[in-house]
Amino acid sequence: MKKLIITATAIISMTLAGCSAATGSSEASYKQISQSEAVQMMTAEADHIIVDVRTEAEYAEGHIPGAICIPNESIDENVTTKLPDKEQTLLIYCRSGNRSKQASQKLANLGYTAVYEFGGINTWTGEVVK
Repeated sequence: MKKLIITATAIISMTLAGCSAATGSSEASYKQISQSEAVQMMTAEADHIIVDVRTEAEYAEGHIPGAICIPNESIDENVTTKLPDKEQTLLIYCRSGNRSKQASQKLANLGYTAVYEFGGINTWTGEVVK
């Protein structure tokens, strides 16, 4: 019984510590949305940019119509030359959703305020341009 109480206390302590760290975080954030939500935004909002964060070679193999290619590895403070409006809606995707999450966090950290990550093209059911 004593072992159970110690284990429960440790779990509660770690949970509370994790919650306080998360709420005290000053890191900027982005919003993860579904692909259907992304399609709705693409249809409803005229002022958005679809950003493919895969490599140029992957982009050339097929991408979402209207998307621009800004590889995840190249996202730094110089990205403002391609994305000058930090308040513009950015819809971010990659192949499977990993690089798009990384890129979205980088963009949020650089001060972009309307960053929406919607996963990867490997599950995209819409049109693809080759």
